[in-house]
Amino acid sequence: MHADISRITFRPDRHYSAVVAQQGRVQLDADANENTAIQLYQARTTAADLIGQHGGPAGATGFKINFLGGNRELDDLTIGGGRYYVDGILVDATRPQPGTAVDDDGHDGHDGHDRDEDGGQGGAGAAPEPPRTWTYWDQPDGFRDPERPGDRLPTGLPFLVYLKVWERSVTAAEDPALREVALGSALPDTAARTKVVWQVLALEGSKLDLEDGSGDKDAVRAAFGRWAAEAALPGSRLAARSERPEHADEDPCLVKPDARYRGPENQLYRVEVHDGGTAKDATFKWSRENGSVVFPVDGLDGTWVELASLGSDDKLDLNVGDWVEFVDTAYSSRLEPLPLLRVEELDLPGRRVRLSAEPEPGVGRRPELHPFLRRWDHREGSRRGKGGAPARLKHGAVKVEEGRWLPLEDGVEVYFAAEGTYKAGDYWLIPARTTTGSVEWPVNEARKPLLRAPLGVQVHYAPLAWVLSEQSESDLRQSFGPLAAPVPAASEEALAAEAAALAETEAREAAEARAGAGAVGGPDAGAGASAGAGAWTEGEAEEQL
Repeated sequence: MHADISRITFRPDRHYSAVVAQQGRVQLDADANENTAIQLYQARTTAADLIGQHGGPAGATGFKINFLGGNRELDDLTIGGGRYYVDGILVDATRPQPGTAVDDDGHDGHDGHDRDEDGGQGGAGAAPEPPRTWTYWDQPDGFRDPERPGDRLPTGLPFLVYLKVWERSVTAAEDPALREVALGSALPDTAARTKVVWQVLALEGSKLDLEDGSGDKDAVRAAFGRWAAEAALPGSRLAARSERPEHADEDPCLVKPDARYRGPENQLYRVEVHDGGTAKDATFKWSRENGSVVFPVDGLDGTWVELASLGSDDKLDLNVGDWVEFVDTAYSSRLEPLPLLRVEELDLPGRRVRLSAEPEPGVGRRPELHPFLRRWDHREGSRRGKGGAPARLKHGAVKVEEGRWLPLEDGVEVYFAAEGTYKAGDYWLIPARTTTGSVEWPVNEARKPLLRAPLGVQVHYAPLAWVLSEQSESDLRQSFGPLAAPVPAASEEALAAEAAALAETEAREAAEARAGAGAVGGPDAGAGASAGAGAWTEGEAEEQL
């Protein structure tokens, strides 16, 4: 996640069940975040164990798919509301409905009369009923564009409709409601959020390995399962280390002379894949602040961008030569890379910056998508190791080079394993600490850095429908019922046994009561009782019992 955090300490292999606060100790953001991660991991693991890989509650199973094709200009899908679980992650397709507004004349619209847009009564100008379900083109996190052929539904039948689920961070730059205005505009935001992103997408049937073109539900689910497992596999690995730079002796003594990490402050480095593909096409970018330095955009005029703020200090501001992404909510959700742009000029009084080129069409032009600039910290011309050539940039990002250590800055180096396949958005986090003069990265017994798969993005998939033709879909969803059920009625044998046991208990209590009464009446009474009891016939005694 792109958030201003110190590090991520959650490690499932340690099997911690909770974080315990201790008196008099410093409480860190990593502690609170790990406690949340532990609880979320336990809840989702339990849900996945009980539900399975995917499924929805009976009676409220979401994501029912209907295909709308035929004579329409663009094929479409309707997405039914309800809930669904994918790998234990709750996904909700319910479409929020607008509230009821109060007009200037004091009416709330519930007086039995229709009102037009100006508040007047009348059926002709009444606002249309809002849709109850999402569609393929207006789904909240999909951001499908009809002008892009790759976003349209497949023209060939059959095809598979599936659910893609992942999580991303959201800060006040994207959701201003997260900011507490009482703190003042000069103060930074407080906590960020993690958002479950769901997207209903389509996959051509030819891309599934179906035997003999079988359309059987189980066969389609199995084929999609194989496709999803391959798509979710990490294709690249990275290692990190800190090495004392060649010219460290020439630096001022701001850090320990033998420190391998030479930075003056603790940092959380983020190395993120920008362009995906194999090593010859892949690029990456890096940030010493976990990519959390962002600047909300107030306006765009060609290459000039007006910002809400230029940063709170010289560490979190913009400078000429910085590389930035022009980002908005749609760009973040689609996980598609765009060329990075270079800051060419600053207009401090006007809170404006001039970029090396205009942002891509369709990005940042809609204020409701909350556009902003995200700063990255790599620079063109930085050296590649001892005597190495300057870093090569492609679309503003650094070219991936496998099989060699690549310096970032201040002694921090990264290593990409050979024959990797890179996915845009995949990232690794590298904490660097001044106290130890090194980075925190797992090593083997010989102190050699270990290769690690990306920390994210973790994507989850579930099949929804196998579309055969117009209004003919084979439903691939699964559902589950509640575990609770009414207590079953007892059998006749159980009821008879219960009645016999009750009668025996009552008889025993009656006998004990008579014995107690005889003892209270004295010796004569006891004798009389005994004599009387002895005079009973066998049948009378059994009747008494």
